[in-house]
Amino acid sequence: MLSIAALQAVVTATLFDGEPSNAELDAIEQEMPLILAEVDLLDAQIMTLDRPVTVLDERRIRRARNRVLAARRDLSNRAAVVTAPSGVA
Repeated sequence: MLSIAALQAVVTATLFDGEPSNAELDAIEQEMPLILAEVDLLDAQIMTLDRPVTVLDERRIRRARNRVLAARRDLSNRAAVVTAPSGVA
């Protein structure tokens, strides 16, 4: 029977401390407006789960969806500007 002790060093060669890297934190910060807009949409949808939807609820959900779409658009446009070759944007 083969021992896996020799292979353990290869598998656990890189230490993982459980914390996000600086690059991951920067990416999260750039996406934060979209995350917050999605949370607002989710809150608006959750409020309508246990009761009939009113006109105000429809308006609240529509506005939250529009904020999500606007945040996605802004994030996509920002990513396109960053990845565009120099002189194109």
